[in-house]
Amino acid sequence: MFDSGFGGLTVARATIDLLPHEDLVYLGDTARYPYGPRPLDDVKAYSLQIAEHLVDRYDIKLLVVACNTATAAALDDLAGALDVPVVGVIEPGVRALLEVSDSRRVAVIGTVGTVESGAYQHALSRLAPDVDLLCCACPGFVEFVERGVTFGAEARLLVTRLLAPIVAADVDALLLGCTHYPYLARVISDVVGQKVVLVSSADETAFALARLLNEDGLRNPPSPMPGTQQFVSSGDIRAFTALGGRLLGPELVDAELWTPPG
Repeated sequence: MFDSGFGGLTVARATIDLLPHEDLVYLGDTARYPYGPRPLDDVKAYSLQIAEHLVDRYDIKLLVVACNTATAAALDDLAGALDVPVVGVIEPGVRALLEVSDSRRVAVIGTVGTVESGAYQHALSRLAPDVDLLCCACPGFVEFVERGVTFGAEARLLVTRLLAPIVAADVDALLLGCTHYPYLARVISDVVGQKVVLVSSADETAFALARLLNEDGLRNPPSPMPGTQQFVSSGDIRAFTALGGRLLGPELVDAELWTPPG
């Protein structure tokens, strides 16, 4: 599993809770985060580097792209290049969004890179072309989460300003299209109102992962011993473990350094 930094830890948390007997390796590319503002070609190149490292170093049986921007930029290329199944975060989230919407008016929020890629628009038009979709980029949300600002007046002001078009559009379901955004869910819910159902791409990706492991016969059998977790960062290890431990929980106590090629 990889992400540009810390947001993918929401996917890791959901996976650990749902699949406690699976062994997990999580790589946060903190030396190059955030991916959201970067050109998608750069994100694709980073994703392929990371995938090659995870396959070679850890002999993984499945790869989770726990980053919306990387999923938009590189999912098809990764699926074509690797000999293991690849799961992204976009389609599971869209399917869940469609399931909870009654009005057929929905919204997605994400990074600039994810929204501009058109990945959510394309996925929704393929799965349900009759649904009205509003996509909003939310610059600043990732940075707030990684500063630890997930509630309070400052966070509420930013969320209120950026989600004003969504409030005005009268949607009934909102997909948090960045794995960082569940950390802001309380403030987001307060701003958009309780009639709007929030959908987490992190939780839905864990459910999709469980289904794929079962279908492909890859799921670890139950045992008295839980699965293991390993964490890797391309940046400052102390900073990664300090913030990552607060966001994920007690499983993240140390990390291994990976230096990207070039």
